[in-house]
Amino acid sequence: SHKRAKRQAAGKEETKISRNRRLDSASEKRATEVELSGNFKAAVKRLKDSGKPQKVLQTTQNQMKKAEEEMRKQGVRGTVKNMGGTKRLSITPKRKRL
Repeated sequence: SHKRAKRQAAGKEETKISRNRRLDSASEKRATEVELSGNFKAAVKRLKDSGKPQKVLQTTQNQMKKAEEEMRKQGVRGTVKNMGGTKRLSITPKRKRL
């Protein structure tokens, strides 16, 4: 299911980013990471370092809340969606008060 999700994501599979790492899929404007193991810390870091304006983290439905928490913790704006594509959460980091 991981390979299938990478192929269906927009853009080219296995795109290189800094420090000898790879994104699962990336197009000109969108970076996509598929994370099924639950290690969201590394996946969100890769999305953050991609430099793309749209960031998508795809995971199983029962792990979406954990993925959302990690994206908010690292301050990454983007989308968390389930493997079937039926559910999605838009993530906006909390604004700092002046």
